[in-house]
Amino acid sequence: MTIVIETHDLTKKFGDFTAVDSVNFAVEKGEVVGYLGPNGSGKTTTIRMLLGLLTPTEGRGSVLGFDIARQSGEIRERVGYMSQKFALYDELTVRENLAFYAGVYSVRSRERLAGVLEQVGLVGLENQQVRTLSAGWRQRLALGTAIVHNPQLLFLDEPTSGVDPTARRAFWDLIYNLAEQGVTVFVTTHYMDEAEYCGRVGIMRRGQLLAMDTPTALKASALPGQAWEVFAEPLLPALAALEAIPGVIRARLMSDHLNAITTGEFTVEQLQGVLREQGFSEARVVQTEATLEDVFLALAARGN
Repeated sequence: MTIVIETHDLTKKFGDFTAVDSVNFAVEKGEVVGYLGPNGSGKTTTIRMLLGLLTPTEGRGSVLGFDIARQSGEIRERVGYMSQKFALYDELTVRENLAFYAGVYSVRSRERLAGVLEQVGLVGLENQQVRTLSAGWRQRLALGTAIVHNPQLLFLDEPTSGVDPTARRAFWDLIYNLAEQGVTVFVTTHYMDEAEYCGRVGIMRRGQLLAMDTPTALKASALPGQAWEVFAEPLLPALAALEAIPGVIRARLMSDHLNAITTGEFTVEQLQGVLREQGFSEARVVQTEATLEDVFLALAARGN
């Protein structure tokens, strides 16, 4: 087991505000780790400390065996970083942008540039100015500039923000292609569904790391009971009735049906029967898998 990222009580304060509060975790070589949380939860600040761009107020950390406070130069030579706002030059072409970033890392091989263009799916667009590209293509180019020097570790900070679902899915395919080649990936996101793609997920809220584990393990440990899909009409009265049932921890509207989290005491027949007794004669209940959004809400409520 090779540890590529390790933190011990990592903390960052800006005056009286604590952006990251005593965070502890480790990432092994080859993992795809998601750092999940709403905007302002401390995800980007964590990455900036790991890159040596911000000095920790307290605690310590290491990346690829280098101390984040004292050896930031060595770290940045060996990692790739894709920031929230893609740092691309609009007036340059795709090839010129890639060549510029390759030069920053002293990469002069034309074969390497051609290989990266093929890897991120930009063959045929080499001579197109970046300002004419869609968000999805710009995203691919930004990834290309982050991996042009063959980094061992890749930091992706909200990489799919602002792109359409199809482009997001294609981007995750690229991430897993990199992971299969041995690259370790640490990715932040506020999209709960995206975190399902990760081998492990850390959940951040108000600067605190609430939990870190596989999505399956988080669902098993964080939720007190079972998740249900509830089909009943009309929806809003059914939602009010569902929320009033003892043992229903949370209920919410999901387009054409309802979703509920209950304690472990319910069966399909019991929950369905209670709703039918309250006048929803056609109510139908289906047991379903919890989502990471359910996990986040449960952990957040526990923290409160």
